[in-house]
Amino acid sequence: MAKQMTLKAAFTLEGKGLHTGLNVILTAKPAAENTGIIVRRVDLEVDNEIPALAENVAATERGTVLVKGEAKVSTIEHCMAALYAAGVDNCVLEVNAPEFPILDGSARPFVEAINSVGVEEQSAEKEYYEVTSKKVFTSEDGVSSITILPDTEFSVQTMVNYNSCVLGSQYAILDSLKDFESQVASCRTFVFVREIAKLVEAGLIKGGDLENALVIYDQPVEQVQLDKIAELVGQTAPQVSDLGYLNGPLQFDNEPARHKLLDVIGDLALIGRPIKGRVIAVCPGHGVNTAFAKQIRKEIRKQEVFAPVISLDAKPVLDINQIKDLLPHRYPFLLVDKVMEIGDNHIVAIKNATFNEMHFIGHFPEEPVMPGVLHVEAMAQCAGLLVLSKVEDPKSYSTYFLKIDGVKFRNKVVPGDTIVMKVMLTSPIRRGLATIKGYCFVNGKITTEAEMTAQIVKNK
Repeated sequence: MAKQMTLKAAFTLEGKGLHTGLNVILTAKPAAENTGIIVRRVDLEVDNEIPALAENVAATERGTVLVKGEAKVSTIEHCMAALYAAGVDNCVLEVNAPEFPILDGSARPFVEAINSVGVEEQSAEKEYYEVTSKKVFTSEDGVSSITILPDTEFSVQTMVNYNSCVLGSQYAILDSLKDFESQVASCRTFVFVREIAKLVEAGLIKGGDLENALVIYDQPVEQVQLDKIAELVGQTAPQVSDLGYLNGPLQFDNEPARHKLLDVIGDLALIGRPIKGRVIAVCPGHGVNTAFAKQIRKEIRKQEVFAPVISLDAKPVLDINQIKDLLPHRYPFLLVDKVMEIGDNHIVAIKNATFNEMHFIGHFPEEPVMPGVLHVEAMAQCAGLLVLSKVEDPKSYSTYFLKIDGVKFRNKVVPGDTIVMKVMLTSPIRRGLATIKGYCFVNGKITTEAEMTAQIVKNK
């Protein structure tokens, strides 16, 4: 099985933000396994981290924008494409502005920076999104679509048509990520002269110039008007007479189509897993790309909350005596009977709900129901076992819960039920703090779910 990857060392890139015009400093740092890609706004004091996942996409006009709480960052797609192509699963991207630097308008500077520090293998296994059946997503206007087909590897095809005498129909294909650097990374973003005034009026492209975007001149414009457009963006207008690209030559004859392919990769990286499948994108854009990625994320989350498939007769990883060695809880408050699995970031355990437990005597005695708070406590104890398995000398530590969020009670637990609990770390343990997502299942159906934050404390 392939292993997760991170950077060997940090790197820093500095340049203008395409839309804000601000001077932006971006630092990419290695991250622990199972971290994913995290964007951190270092200019904000609190609430400054955004997981680079599709559910956090808030806007897609001329770039992909991530938002969580008060933190916002745009134009992430070129960096995301470079990280994806390099196989980087875990990375923290620190930025001092609400936008990534545009640099030369391509992914090449990011690829070169990644190459300069290298990547390294980690211990945890890489999780893939494996396409098992054909899926098609079409934009609301019917113009754009993305199709994904089963395959053992990742590949992308893009087709574009701008109904322009300069940029008409183009086609690009990337059969292997091994060719990303040589065939796609250097291809620049592009804009039509006729679009510039409208973009400026919308408060965009404050940092745009002929050095960071292909500029396409496909409709004759008087020089006086060109001068006015150039003034809007603080540039000097070139003297042009022929239609075409104002700042050629092109990297490839189909550079715009290849750049759209680059954007597709960067946006689909927001799925949070490398893809095993063949992607066909017709007239793609950030809107349809990220909408499709959101759909896939929903599918992944549904798969993640399926009840674990275990044999109740199998030998447990931890029996009740071993559990008592790790947890301080005792009857009637020890709510984990046995542990069936412990992985790098998850645990699967069992609680048998029996009629002789004290809470059943007084909690709806005519129709006994296990109190929901005890479901949560049982998951918390599972989380304690998972967290303590990560420290040396676990008997010297205790786990205390600081916060519980997103609790949902979906189904009752009654005497005779067997509760299967799955609890997962949602981020690496940092400074003794662990964030956790837990589920309880009975007969394959979710009874309870909750998000928890816990602190590991050394016993006195």
